[in-house]
Amino acid sequence: MEGSLRPSARRSEERRCEACARPLWRGDTLTELADRAEFRARLEEALAFGRPAPLQPAPQELAVLLIDLDRFKGVNDNLGHAAGDALLRHVGVRLRSALRDADLAARLGGDEFAVLLEGLAGQEAVSRIAARLVDLLGRPYLIDGCIAHVGASIGIAFARPGSEAELVLRRADLALYKAKSDGRGRFHFFEQELEEAAEARRALEFDLRAALALGQFELFYQPQVDLAENCLAGFEALIRWRHPQRGLVPPDRFVPLAEELGLMDEIGEWVLREACTEAMRWPDALTVAVNVAVPQFASGTLVKKVATALSVSGLPSSRLELEVTESVLLSESRSAIGQLAALKALGVQVSLDDFGTGYSSFTQLRSFPFDRVKIDRAFADDPAVVRAIAALGTNLGMRTTVEGVETAEQMERVRGEGCTEAQGFLLSRPVPATEVAELIARLGERLAGIEEEARK
Repeated sequence: MEGSLRPSARRSEERRCEACARPLWRGDTLTELADRAEFRARLEEALAFGRPAPLQPAPQELAVLLIDLDRFKGVNDNLGHAAGDALLRHVGVRLRSALRDADLAARLGGDEFAVLLEGLAGQEAVSRIAARLVDLLGRPYLIDGCIAHVGASIGIAFARPGSEAELVLRRADLALYKAKSDGRGRFHFFEQELEEAAEARRALEFDLRAALALGQFELFYQPQVDLAENCLAGFEALIRWRHPQRGLVPPDRFVPLAEELGLMDEIGEWVLREACTEAMRWPDALTVAVNVAVPQFASGTLVKKVATALSVSGLPSSRLELEVTESVLLSESRSAIGQLAALKALGVQVSLDDFGTGYSSFTQLRSFPFDRVKIDRAFADDPAVVRAIAALGTNLGMRTTVEGVETAEQMERVRGEGCTEAQGFLLSRPVPATEVAELIARLGERLAGIEEEARK
């Protein structure tokens, strides 16, 4: 009779009844693993029925592993979707081969997989399994005579029976995000700091979405100096975010997030309008340089927005310079080249920024008639690199600007190597628009002092 069953036997009986009440199996037809619904049901079941009875020892923790394939999109793009499906089937086979019979493997959708581990003794045992999975899933795949390479990133979260399934999955997902951001092809366990960082990020996202409407963005301006004439040539406009509680937020903290959130096209349009309007307050000979991000090219409306900013402000197109990085050429190459050509037709100047820091090559410099190439600050102290790029720029009819110039000796050296402009803290830190007029007034004296210092 039911009343005579021991507590442990009663829980087992309840668990069997619960399993009978739902479908016998919900599987992924492609990989023959469990599907998302089956995985969620099994996880909830394990969390619910693993609660210890009074006076019984606490059960062991469960571990949830979320797995994301790295570089899988390249397989679909290069070999086709049929090859991608074949690779996913291989992944299913490898997953099953690496796990115990009692473990549950599932395909959640796309290239996302999950594993539920029960009865393992702590983090070390789970680490061994995770390391085995990273190694196994990262080995080459032979598909229709072609070798395909993908990797696997894994996020791991532990849970004691009685925990909420949604919380466990969210924690595993945070750990997965950390594994991918650390370089992919690795695993990471959930830590409380990840949840705190996620909450801080959510708050930053909320504030960032409101920043433009609340008028919290402003532009700072850093001077660019003509080395041949030893005079001010123009300014680069640099965005800052002045938050009432966070203070002045630097761009490296919010620009990548703005790109992720799809806000950079709108923010970039504001920067264009603001920079052109401000430049109209300067002497006519000075130019203003504005950075343009990948999403602004991807929108396909950049040329129209630049034309509108020039028209509304009254700024001559020859006084506006747009700075693009190699990432624009790599991710939006055909579209970007066409839009850059249209911008040049408007009379706008175009420069290639941060040259030499990534995959920049002579081929990229020759792919479009840039007006200027900007040498990254990392090479300001490397005479051979500066000399080579300056010579290349001269041969291609481009001006060359060295960023990050901080000493009089550096400035004289890059002048001697043939560079045409310099920019850096030696001349001035970026200043708000309200201080530009004062900076223009005193920069001539500053340049004379730098020249005299270099001669000593």
